[in-house]
Amino acid sequence: MIVVTGATGNVGRPLVQALAVAGEKVTAVSRRPASDLPAGVVHVEADLMHPATLEPALDGADALFLLTSGEWDAGGGDMAAVLDVVQARGVRRVVLLSSQGVATGRHPSDLEDALTGSGVDWTVLRPGGFASNDLWWAEAVRDRRTVFTPFPDVGLPVIDPADIADVAAAVLLGDGHVGQVYELSGPVPIAPRRRVAAIGAALGEEVRLVEQTRAEAKAQMLRFMPERVADTTLDIFGEATPADQRVSPDVERVLGRPPRAYAEWVGRNITAFRD
Repeated sequence: MIVVTGATGNVGRPLVQALAVAGEKVTAVSRRPASDLPAGVVHVEADLMHPATLEPALDGADALFLLTSGEWDAGGGDMAAVLDVVQARGVRRVVLLSSQGVATGRHPSDLEDALTGSGVDWTVLRPGGFASNDLWWAEAVRDRRTVFTPFPDVGLPVIDPADIADVAAAVLLGDGHVGQVYELSGPVPIAPRRRVAAIGAALGEEVRLVEQTRAEAKAQMLRFMPERVADTTLDIFGEATPADQRVSPDVERVLGRPPRAYAEWVGRNITAFRD
């Protein structure tokens, strides 16, 4: 049995679906009630800020997909305490969703360090920016056919969360992944200006781009993310290094196919941008 934390999110939801389709017994974990889960999937409400709440979900589990949130990080979540619960319940394998920023030095490695030093069989996934972060633009696109964003011509190889889920499923279901670190990216660096154009093309209407200052963007981001995360994100957006812009071969290495194009993500999610 496989336990998936963050099961209602952009990665967790398609991962639960993929594992269920593969015939795997799955327990989906989230902090709030979940709907539209595949038939046969068990749901457990738990909060990693309180590791003991995870215990009921882990009974009989062989593997765990572990995803933490910005709120968990800002609130001082304790990975060692989570892993103590995991090991006490006899879970042998953990796949951690980390960040490309660990490799580039933009994010601390403490979560990975706790996992790799825990004694469980581990695999680490390090994705770059998610294409789904562009849902931040949806309201302004619906209301005014306008996107407000800083650094419009800096390209990053944003990744479709569905590709992250597919890699996670392959790792959880397959062999040969223990002790591996996979960096996950999209197929090409694509700047906000081109991403906005892709949204406009899918809508069949022009979407205007208005360039923000860093300060304007930060004020907007602080509404839904901690200040440290906002600053790091803006550093990447505005001062992208070759490491930030590198296209990794690891999605294709694991899945045997290239990562999905940004336009494919837009096509699947275009209703979020419609009136």
